[in-house]
Amino acid sequence: MGSRGWTTRFRWTKSHLGNTGNELADKLAKEASSKTEIPISCNRIAESAIKQKLEDNSNVTWQKEWEKTKKGSTTKEHLPTVAERLQTKINFTQNLTTIITGHGNMTSYLQRVIIIEAPDCPCGTGNQTAEHILLECRILPEERERLIPAVTKNVNWPIKKYTLIKRHYKAFAKLIKTMIK
Repeated sequence: MGSRGWTTRFRWTKSHLGNTGNELADKLAKEASSKTEIPISCNRIAESAIKQKLEDNSNVTWQKEWEKTKKGSTTKEHLPTVAERLQTKINFTQNLTTIITGHGNMTSYLQRVIIIEAPDCPCGTGNQTAEHILLECRILPEERERLIPAVTKNVNWPIKKYTLIKRHYKAFAKLIKTMIK
């Protein structure tokens, strides 16, 4: 049979005649099928490498969106980068989520969403915000006094909130566990 008939592996079709791209693809496929070695460009890429590249690209996109959004300012103080958040093992409890997001069972949030009238902390010294609970609340001095020495060996109190999560998560989580009821 001629060059446009049946071959051992390919069937030439009339639709390929005159179509340069299809004819070239057929030619390359025929050449590749006759070679015993696979060209380097045809080597397989490991599935794990593809997954890692997709994850990396996704994290870059996520970080750009995280930086661009005007929302979540309290959360950004604790978790400024997506990469560090993903590397840190965090057991999200209701209290931890409340402190990190500024949402939940705190009077400042409950007042903001019009559930209660005043944001006052039960300790009587200010509005009950995440910052107030961590730094000032008179109801929690013992818990705070246990946390401060654990996290301030080389730095002064108060320390950056992201440092509490990144370097002192266990001590921070222990304090948070006793805070909001």
